[in-house]
Amino acid sequence: MPYGFMDVARTPGVAAVQAEMGVGERWTRFKSHRASDRFTPDEAAFLAQRDSFYIASVSETGWPYVQHRGGPAGFLKMLDPQTLAFADYRGNRQYISTGNFRTSGRACLILMDYVRRARLKMYVQVETLAPESDRALTERVTDGEYGASIERIFRLRLVAFDWNCPQHIVPRFSEREIATAVQPLHDRLTALERENAELRQQLAEP
Repeated sequence: MPYGFMDVARTPGVAAVQAEMGVGERWTRFKSHRASDRFTPDEAAFLAQRDSFYIASVSETGWPYVQHRGGPAGFLKMLDPQTLAFADYRGNRQYISTGNFRTSGRACLILMDYVRRARLKMYVQVETLAPESDRALTERVTDGEYGASIERIFRLRLVAFDWNCPQHIVPRFSEREIATAVQPLHDRLTALERENAELRQQLAEP
């Protein structure tokens, strides 16, 4: 059956608090008409531009663990409207998320676009694959310019997603975005300096 985000998030405890706060009926109506178990072109475009995300796993002792993942824009690949994947390169070798996924494949992702103040969150089921088990998939998620060794592939089966409101998202810009934004100013400054030099030379001529 198709799931909405609240079908997963709205546990009995959550529903009880919502009822106490007078919003229980609101979220019952919300989840009854909003299925979000397939990405649309809007999510596809959003994912293709992301160069990082946060992923939360849970251990067998019940403790959550949140990890930041980064890479070139679009390194989290959409394989189809219900499947994502990314390469897991050798890092600090703690393997906390990887170990958690062995006992529970459940995970939650949050992806941020600070410039446009947009936030996408999703529930997924994580499957861990050896790189040699699916060569075509491995090739698809590999970043040829990154020299690190791929240890595994994480394939994510979408359960449900939702968009958060932009409230309290402070716009932040990457170095590349700032450089792009100020480039016209640099170009204009260069032109003015050239013009100024030419005028000085003309004034200095007898």
